[in-house]
Amino acid sequence: MTHALCPGSFDPPTVGHIEIIERASKLFDSVTVAVIRNSTKNAILTSDERVEFLQRSLVGITNVNVISFDGLLVDCAKQENADVVVKGLRAISDFDYELQMAQANRLLSHIETIFLSTNPTHSFLSSSMVRDIARYGGDVSSLVPSAIADDIATRFAIAD
Repeated sequence: MTHALCPGSFDPPTVGHIEIIERASKLFDSVTVAVIRNSTKNAILTSDERVEFLQRSLVGITNVNVISFDGLLVDCAKQENADVVVKGLRAISDFDYELQMAQANRLLSHIETIFLSTNPTHSFLSSSMVRDIARYGGDVSSLVPSAIADDIATRFAIAD
């Protein structure tokens, strides 16, 4: 039985994130989506909000669970008994950073990282873009899962 870990900040979750998680759920017996709680990215949503939004967005995918974690990814992977880490890539710039992280994680724990390229229709999409659009009252409904679109629009419009 293979178990994958899909880590990220998910601030907020986007349709690109969900697409990668759905694809991972078809490749592995089980998937844990791990929300980074103590990130240097200064999240706007709390970790509990991000976990809830992901859970609502992934309803119906029975082999996926969502958790939050602090600390090193390799420690989370060990705690979750993950066989592999799955990361989505949008562009070469993502690869440069993610390759360094994958190599460090392998050095620390021997865990392998598998990269899934995003659907080209989502390659421009990032959580920071969603936050910026929502802050200025733009329509984010095609950028985030429909289950959370209204919450995201409301939450980020008042975040500043």
